[in-house]
Amino acid sequence: MSQSAVRQSADDYVVLGKLTSPYGIKGWMKVYSYTSPMEGILDYAEWVLRRDGEVSHHRLKQGRRQGRGLVACLQGIDDRSQAEAMAGAEILLPKEALPQLDSGEYYWHQLEGLKVITLEGMCLGHLAYLFETGANDVMVVKGEGAPDDRERLLPFLPDDVVKHVDLDAGEMLVDWDPDF
Repeated sequence: MSQSAVRQSADDYVVLGKLTSPYGIKGWMKVYSYTSPMEGILDYAEWVLRRDGEVSHHRLKQGRRQGRGLVACLQGIDDRSQAEAMAGAEILLPKEALPQLDSGEYYWHQLEGLKVITLEGMCLGHLAYLFETGANDVMVVKGEGAPDDRERLLPFLPDDVVKHVDLDAGEMLVDWDPDF
């Protein structure tokens, strides 16, 4: 493990997926990817794995689609018992290694924690997390600090519901009826 990796905090990384279980006897593992498309996780040659607070670095030797999921083989993990020991590990990527986005595009981790404010100036709370649905992504806004402490589900629809995002100020302006 490199010294620079030791100094980096958990906030310096984004979780791309996790290793779920061994696949075969030669160190291959099943991979659950949070990237879209799921194969996007295989574009990163260096994987940082975190399991039980321990961090290790591995080069991706091979990866492929297998059935409805993914499998991967990492350097230094050569047999089933080593793969079993890595089951449950998170696959991390340093945030600075993420591709640059166009203006008006955001990674979910950048939006999490933003204060959500209506056009009328009412604070609905903070964006806790997002999730995918078939139609659109959904924002879960926790009402801590809001007048009614409610949890709300808002569609992530730029220009329709989401009017403005200011990452520097830590705020998101939304067109949303607080009673809904």
